[in-house]
Amino acid sequence: MLTSKLPDVGTSIFAVMTQLATEHGAINLAQGFPDFNPPAALTEALAHHAQGPQHQYAPMPGLPRLRELIADKTARVYGVPAPDPATDITVTSGATEALFAVITAVVRPGDEVLVLEPAYDSYAPAIRLAGGRPVYVPLSLPEFRPDWDRVRAALSPRTRLVMVNTPHNPTGAVWTDEDWQQLAALLTDSDTLLLSDEVYEHMVFDGRPHRSALHHPALRERAFVVSSFGKTYHATGWKVGYCVAAPALSAEVRRVHQFVTFAVSTLAQLAIADVLGDATSYDYLPRFMQQKRDLFGQLMRGTGFELLPSEGSYFQLARYQQLAPGLGDVEFAHRLTQEAGVAVVPVSAFYHDGTDHGLVRFCFAKQDETLQAAAERLRRFRG
Repeated sequence: MLTSKLPDVGTSIFAVMTQLATEHGAINLAQGFPDFNPPAALTEALAHHAQGPQHQYAPMPGLPRLRELIADKTARVYGVPAPDPATDITVTSGATEALFAVITAVVRPGDEVLVLEPAYDSYAPAIRLAGGRPVYVPLSLPEFRPDWDRVRAALSPRTRLVMVNTPHNPTGAVWTDEDWQQLAALLTDSDTLLLSDEVYEHMVFDGRPHRSALHHPALRERAFVVSSFGKTYHATGWKVGYCVAAPALSAEVRRVHQFVTFAVSTLAQLAIADVLGDATSYDYLPRFMQQKRDLFGQLMRGTGFELLPSEGSYFQLARYQQLAPGLGDVEFAHRLTQEAGVAVVPVSAFYHDGTDHGLVRFCFAKQDETLQAAAERLRRFRG
């Protein structure tokens, strides 16, 4: 008789809400993917390479040319010493595989991993599969900032890893230099490692910079920094991400990566390498996504939703109490999908214990026409 390693884990809320949206013909603002195409230069590069000879396995850590370009981009964008493309950069099958590979590589049975909640739903299952124990620390509402007293109290000699996500999914909060300095001070004189999920690095708004773990020398040698070309190039279905880490840490990631996916799509890597050297392929993103956020905010006036600040990512949280006082967020999300024809994600799904603050998450990485149509439906909904 098979005993599940994850008996309490079902289908992810994103798949559930997307399926519900399909069944009811709803506009899907739930799952985090754009409904517009990648840049033309990228798809043209892919078509070009599809006619070429390179259709076999790429090198396990990634194409050398792509890793060299990642190193150049990292140095240029963040003003930090370039990581060594041979030893510090691993191309992975999306950011989720990178997260899994890191956790599997470093977490051992009995280890603790500090997770700031709300949190992306893949973190805890990966920790548990590795034999570790997630230790949850809630972010402080309404800004969703770290409570450093609670973080300090949660750290212990068993803390193997701290997980950070900035810009943050689902809240859109963005870490500051002060946040990183606080964390660095807490980890001084410890062997605790850091996993920094920075997949929305190019989507930070209102003139804020994205501050990476790579900016902080005290953290860089203990950090795994994860990025996503799927997010940057509106190509989530390509599943190409990467992890930057010091050589000894990267070596451990690669030990796992080679037995999970071994190598990432050769054609996708070739195409990304063709555009990555041109900074215009990604440096427009803060303005582009901020315009989406601002348009969505304007369209949502008069719907009865109260929008919370979104500093980055392509997500927007909203309170719905004016429309359905006292209703739980899961039930509200289902009703909104079925009755209004707009799918969202209940934020309680990002808490291990289903904590419900009466919030739902919208994705605004959509065509303007999609956002306008969704807002029209929401204005007609009255709970």
